[in-house]
Amino acid sequence: MCETEDERSAQARQLFENFVQASTCKGTMQAFCILCRQMDLDPLDYRNFYSNLKATVTNWKAKALWTKLDKRAGHKEYKKAQSLSLKCLIIGGGPCGLRTAIELALLGAKVVVIEKRDTFSRNNVLHLWPYTIHDLRGLGAKKFYGKFCAGAIDHISIRQLQLMLLKVSLIVGVEVHVNVEFVKLLEPPENQENEGPGWRAEIRPENHPLVDFDFDVVIGADGRRNTLDGFRRKEFRGKLAIAITANFVNRNTTAEAKVEEISGVAFIFNQKFFLELKEETGIDLENIVYYRDNTHYFVMTAKKQSLLDKGVIIHDHVETEKLLGRDNVNQEALLSYAREAADFGTNYQLPSLDYAINHCSQPDVAMFDFTCMYASENAALVREKYGHQLLVSLVGDSLLEPFWPMGTGCARGFLAAFDTVWMVRGWVQGKTPLEILAERESLYRLLPQTTTENISKNFEQYTIDPVTRYPNLNSSCVKPHQVCHLFINGQQDSYPLERCGPTHRSVSLSRRESDIRPSRLLTWCQKQTRGYRGVDVTNLTTSWKSGLALCALIHLIRPDLIDFDALNEEDSAKNNQLAFDIAEREFGIQPVTTGKEMALDQDPDKLMMVLYISKVYEMFRNSPASITGRLLFWVDDKRLEEDDPMSKRRRKGNYLEEVCLVATTVDNYANSLPILFSPYPEHAFPQNLGGSDMCHFCSKRVYVMERLSAEGHFFHRECFRCNVCSSTLRLGGHAYNSQQGKFYCKIHYSQRQPNLQSSSKFQRRTEDQGHLTSSQPPGTLCSFLRRSLRWPLHAGQSVCGTPHRLACWVHGAVSQTGLHLRDRSEDYGFLYELLSLGLPLLSMLHELLGQIYMEAEQPEPQPQGPLPWILKLCSISSLLFFI
Repeated sequence: MCETEDERSAQARQLFENFVQASTCKGTMQAFCILCRQMDLDPLDYRNFYSNLKATVTNWKAKALWTKLDKRAGHKEYKKAQSLSLKCLIIGGGPCGLRTAIELALLGAKVVVIEKRDTFSRNNVLHLWPYTIHDLRGLGAKKFYGKFCAGAIDHISIRQLQLMLLKVSLIVGVEVHVNVEFVKLLEPPENQENEGPGWRAEIRPENHPLVDFDFDVVIGADGRRNTLDGFRRKEFRGKLAIAITANFVNRNTTAEAKVEEISGVAFIFNQKFFLELKEETGIDLENIVYYRDNTHYFVMTAKKQSLLDKGVIIHDHVETEKLLGRDNVNQEALLSYAREAADFGTNYQLPSLDYAINHCSQPDVAMFDFTCMYASENAALVREKYGHQLLVSLVGDSLLEPFWPMGTGCARGFLAAFDTVWMVRGWVQGKTPLEILAERESLYRLLPQTTTENISKNFEQYTIDPVTRYPNLNSSCVKPHQVCHLFINGQQDSYPLERCGPTHRSVSLSRRESDIRPSRLLTWCQKQTRGYRGVDVTNLTTSWKSGLALCALIHLIRPDLIDFDALNEEDSAKNNQLAFDIAEREFGIQPVTTGKEMALDQDPDKLMMVLYISKVYEMFRNSPASITGRLLFWVDDKRLEEDDPMSKRRRKGNYLEEVCLVATTVDNYANSLPILFSPYPEHAFPQNLGGSDMCHFCSKRVYVMERLSAEGHFFHRECFRCNVCSSTLRLGGHAYNSQQGKFYCKIHYSQRQPNLQSSSKFQRRTEDQGHLTSSQPPGTLCSFLRRSLRWPLHAGQSVCGTPHRLACWVHGAVSQTGLHLRDRSEDYGFLYELLSLGLPLLSMLHELLGQIYMEAEQPEPQPQGPLPWILKLCSISSLLFFI
């Protein structure tokens, strides 16, 4: 019997080792099925599968893995919410989908993952944040892939990461089905007698056993295509950006191992490298990255003109789809282009650059456009039909598509996975749909802002609880009433079961500004600037280079600010800077660049110009044009009509109506003339008019890749701090004082509000009194009584207002004292401890010195030597030392 047990143990050890060492998706699934069949393990028994597997495989190598998984499963968040009756469907077997499945399985749910393909063929390499490396090590990544992040390596191929997460998912009881495609959600039938079926999925193949699988939670993790309905997408569009990825065979030789990796070089940081590359090879890049993993992986951003010059792109097209279409790309030239760039980037140290072969049996090189990035407007929603509720959520690229040069895809994807599982936990615990949706949307607002610097550094404490990952978390910034539209129970028409198209949004625009279409903006600008000398607005880029168009918009509304006739069309830098300065000084529109930059740039950035002109549009679209401007253009229009033969025919018989119309118009203009000549308040001209490359806080250059924007200001991420306590602020979690131009955290902003309100009230009261005084004409009975009673009234007001002023002073003094004590609580605590220790010692020293003095006054009959004095001096020294 012992031999039989030993043989069984050895067999289990060998089968489990085959499963761990499997290098393909098919191989992994096959090894897992053999392990379960030979060891009599039921993979459908998700509640007990992990514990049964642990009892079966007991060798030291497996026990090290069980220790790590047990530590993860031991988190209190899982124990307090064991959801044994919850059923979850995850669409997509990518890294984020599998990571979500693992957490849901640890939560106790029945989890099913469906994947359209049966191969993991993506050789592209992912950059990993430190917390992601720590998280994967906690799942036993080293046990499955011994070279995982060895030394300073902080990256891994997508294929290898998927394999590791697939194996962990199978171990913890997740059902994984490959070659299964999700089509759409199926609503519960209307007939719900005997607790009829709930929410199901239509899948291909149609005869698959999962067609009868009911679920309570469905999570979309199928990437950019996002087959789940009901989620509107925002489209972030920037300048044309063409990326090239290339994978070369890694033969793991010594020469290859010596080649230094390129973790990310951009043109602005190493211009010499890119200029030499262009001069030697004709290849013009914006950035390049090289990682050595299973393959030699290169990714670079190439400029369009360089690709045209090298013959990679055959014909130039305006539409990106046609530009990068298969028929317009020379594949051989693309292979040569990528190989040449890789050779130069590694200083020709790689012995051979043979392309790896992808799943299509073609060289693994690709060229794609990442000008557009997509993000879902919401992270989750709840559907209810015939008594069955369904929680629908997104993770990974379906939720937020990453910007690959920043390496945020995997890191933010895992954070979103944890946030989603936390939402499911609240769902299991019985929270209302609106409560869990509001909390989820609050967390989703943080996700695009997360970096390696602003998440918690104690990775050991990370759990699905957001508090352990996000410092200064406000999980209630979105209120339940704001997410009512995300709870779809058949009583509203929003978010039907139809695919919702993307909403086009610009990268840096606010919600209101982003709804302005460029075509509408262009039409409005053409209408407003019609008739101005030298202004011909045909687009939103080069037409604004001279600065006359911007000056014309301002002159139309406020002709007193700009002498348009004195502008020189050739001096574009001066014209643009004048428009930027006046727009900032008079209307509070922050510039996005400088006049000098506009003059030097051959083709102004369209995104930047749309951003700025949209702000001008929002400011001016409801403002009436100036009186002189309207008269000028009214006369021009009449002059144009006189030359139009159709207008001549229409005017016959209508002279009386025109005379009445002109008279009425002139009367209206005459009544409005005092407004034109009334003095405008003069504003202090700000000394520091920063452009797009100047930080609002430190006044140093800030690059596009590292800047944030709030309230019309640009700044470094690390400079965005409270003006009082210098704590790091988050976008959306800050407060702004427009009068002072300072940012605050919400605590200190609320403390400063009473002082600001009292000063503004006093200013308004003074203005009202001045207005009342100036409104009475002199030499009348009212003015005589006013002068006679002025002093008694003033004295009475002063006497009556004394208690109020005294109370305000006391309140201010107490508030300031409280703030002072709170800000210096640690100093006062240390002072208290020091005094509590020092005062008794001083008292003892005083008594000791008194005793010494008294003994010195008394005559001593016999000298006793220096020993007593030495002892006393030692005691004094020890006391002084303690003090």
